Parts: sequence; C-alpha cells; structure tokens
Amino acid sequence: MNTVAVSLVALVACLHAYFMVMECFLWTRPRTRKTFGLSEEFVRMTKAMAFNQGLYNGFLAAGLVWALFAGEQRFPVGLFFLSCVVIAGIVGGVTVHKRIFFAQAVPAIAALLALVFGR
Repeated sequence: MNTVAVSLVALVACLHAYFMVMECFLWTRPRTRKTFGLSEEFVRMTKAMAFNQGLYNGFLAAGLVWALFAGEQRFPVGLFFLSCVVIAGIVGGVTVHKRIFFAQAVPAIAALLALVFGR
C-alpha cells in the first residue's frame, strides 16, 4: 500500500470510528442531533437502533485498521472493507440522505482508487 492509500484508508477508518462514537455514545447530545438534523424526540426513540448502527461503523473502522497492518494481505483486506464502506455509503445516500454518500462513500472511493491504482 502506498503512502496515499495508507493515508486515505486511515482517514476512512477514523471517520468510521467517529461515526461509531457519535452513534453509540453521543447520540442524544445536542451537537450530534444538530449534526444529523434530528429532533430530541427522534433520538430518544432511536437510541438503540443508533447504537447498533454505530457498532457496524466500528466494525468497518476495525477492518480498515486491520488492512493497514495486514502485511501481505493488506490489499485484499483493504479492498473488502473499502468496498463495504462504499456500498453502505451509496445505500445510505439513496435511502436516508445524500449527505451520507458524500461523507461516507466519497472518501472510501478515493481510498479504494488509491489502493487499486497504487498497487
């Protein structure tokens, strides 16, 4: 993995770790509500769902960190987890809000391109 790919994979991992923290632990906080544009009532009703969603983002972050340290398996591990992020970002952008595509899929697409073309 070249330096650009490593940097972008690390960035995507950090973004997903941040999403995990917001969804699992800060979901009901005013700043998180403002970030996602959600009402206080909605976040109270969806707290368990957000925690579950946060876990998925944590698993994606963990997989991307694994890719950074996977030795000879860096490419296939990175390819798999970045592809998962891209798909999740596309689905979220289509089904929930297009901001998700730009926040999640676009950085992962950049990292995926750097990974593939930097090989």
